[in-house]
Amino acid sequence: MALAPLFSGTLTVPAIAAPMFLVSGPQLVIETCKAGVAGSFPALNQRTSEGYAAWLDEIGSALSAHRDAGGRPAPFGVNLIVHKTNPRLMADLTITCKAKAPFVITSLGAVRDVVDAVHSYGGIVLHDVISARHAEKAIEAGVDGVIAVSAGAGGHAGTINPFALISELRPICGDKMLVLAGSISNGGAIAAAIAAGADLAYLGTRFIATRESLAQADYKDMIVASGSKDIVYTPKISGVAANFLVPSLVRAGLDVATMEPSKGMDLEHEAKAWSTVWSAGHGVAGIDSVLPVGELVQRLVAEYAEAGHRLTAYRGTNP
Repeated sequence: MALAPLFSGTLTVPAIAAPMFLVSGPQLVIETCKAGVAGSFPALNQRTSEGYAAWLDEIGSALSAHRDAGGRPAPFGVNLIVHKTNPRLMADLTITCKAKAPFVITSLGAVRDVVDAVHSYGGIVLHDVISARHAEKAIEAGVDGVIAVSAGAGGHAGTINPFALISELRPICGDKMLVLAGSISNGGAIAAAIAAGADLAYLGTRFIATRESLAQADYKDMIVASGSKDIVYTPKISGVAANFLVPSLVRAGLDVATMEPSKGMDLEHEAKAWSTVWSAGHGVAGIDSVLPVGELVQRLVAEYAEAGHRLTAYRGTNP
């Protein structure tokens, strides 16, 4: 296992708040980092590259001020879609390098040139994967770690059980970082991810239901009201399989069973679709309220410590 120095000494709990399409913005990232969880957001959540640059400046300035006041904020990262349908990739990569974003999460393609560009200023790259083959290709491209997106994760998710996926990827990763995503919404699940061999846990859905997220109030309320039975996994919305909230499909007048499959990845279509059809993971089952980020992280820290105590107590009775 190998936690990059970037994450050492600033995290109150070993976790990253995932970059969520149309949900993660500067305020969510800032408050998450100040609370001691690594925050992130997708570059495409800003409509233009100029707006993306402004968000980077806003986040960087806020965290610098927090640091100057004696705080120790966690690092922040950005998500870049490395796919032929993203016409902004090169412009946004240039902006990312200029701002020296501490870490970059790449999705839908691991490209050596992108990795090298981030490494040129000292940043690190984590890449989303759903299988061993994807992990091997990402490591060949020079990434610093992989994010194992397992069954039950919000957004574009895989189909492999989280414990099975982490067991398969840990030997492949070697001294690279391994981050686990999928159905993690409390401190106990974070502890389970670490115990299973991950270096960090990756939480998305839980951070949608925070006061600082960009999600509509109805979206947040729907997450609180939903259980795992209310999640459907389908490629019919955007062409790439993802988990969605069934009540949002019903409200939009959609019936997944009768829909025609979407024909291929289309970022413009996806932005329109996801604004009314909302994504979430199986972790909704453990979400009971909309909280300020600071209060949420305090809860995660307490739950993580409680999980550690349970493990220690068990070990004490079984030497």
